[in-house]
Amino acid sequence: MTEDAAAGNPGAPVAAASPTSRSLLGPAEIRDLAEMLGVNPTKKLGQNFVIDGNTVRRIVKVAAITAADTVVEVGPGLGSLTLGLLETGARVVAVEIDERLAEQLPLTVELIHEGAPLTVIRADALKLTEIPDAPTRLVANLPYNVSVPVLLHLLEHFASIRAGVVMVQAEVGERLAAPPGSKVYGSPSVKAAWYGQFRTAGKVSRQVFWPVPNVDSILIAFQRRTEPLESEDLRLATFALVDGAFQQRRKMLRQSLSSVLGDSATASTILAEAGIDPTERGEQLTVNDFLAIARAWRAR
Repeated sequence: MTEDAAAGNPGAPVAAASPTSRSLLGPAEIRDLAEMLGVNPTKKLGQNFVIDGNTVRRIVKVAAITAADTVVEVGPGLGSLTLGLLETGARVVAVEIDERLAEQLPLTVELIHEGAPLTVIRADALKLTEIPDAPTRLVANLPYNVSVPVLLHLLEHFASIRAGVVMVQAEVGERLAAPPGSKVYGSPSVKAAWYGQFRTAGKVSRQVFWPVPNVDSILIAFQRRTEPLESEDLRLATFALVDGAFQQRRKMLRQSLSSVLGDSATASTILAEAGIDPTERGEQLTVNDFLAIARAWRAR
C-alpha cells in the first residue's frame, strides 16, 4: 500500500477548473478531468461519478459532519464528494485504488480548497487495515460491486468509526436496513446489525451520476453501538451461522445450520439450548438470536 500526501505529485496532471469558479465540481469539470486523465469509468471498478452538487451537500448534511471529524471516504474518484466533505473543515482520508485518480485528487483539492486537510491512500479498501488518522466517520459513494464487503470490512477493522453515510445500490441498501421478517432481510442485514443501527436516508436519482447507472441508489445512514455486541470469537461464530442460515433461507434452521453445527440432530439440540425453535427460518431471527445460538454452540 502506498500513501500520497496532500501535497501530491508535482509531475501529475492538474485540474482544468478555476479554483475560484466554485467550491464543488460540476458536470463539465468532471468530464474534463476524466478526459485529461484518460479515465473511462469502468463497471469493473464500479465507477459512477457524482456530478450534482446538491446531492453532494445532501450526503454531507445527512452525515452530520463537523470540523472535529476525521472522515474516511472510499472511492473518491474525481473528488466530487471529497470537496463537499472538506467544506465542513473535517479531515478527510480518501482511499482510491485507481493510481491516476489517487494522484490527481490532492491537486484538484488544492486548487479549490487550498491547504485543506486531505490524505490520499492508494489501496484496495478490502485490504486496508491501517489508516494514519483514526477515522470517526465513514462517508462514501461505494462501488456497487463491492459495497457490502467494503462496509463490513471497514467496520470490522476500524472501531473508531462511530457513524456514517454510504450511497449504495437501492436494492443493497434496503437489505442492509431491513428488519427481521422482511422479504429482503438477509445476511447483510444481520451482519450490519452486529455493528449498529442502519436506516435508509433517502433515494438518489440515477441521473446525478456519470455515467448513468442502470440501477437506482439510496443513502444508508448508520450509528455504531457504543460497545461491541460481543467478542471477536463470537462474532465469527455468529457470522458463520448467519451465512449457513441464508445460504438455504427457505429451509428450517435445523436443516440450514446442520452443515455448520455438525448435523440436523446436533443443530436441533443447540437451537433448543439457545431458546430458538429449530423449525424457524433464518429470516425470522434477530442478530441477538443468532448470537444466542453462537453462545450455545461455543459452550458445548
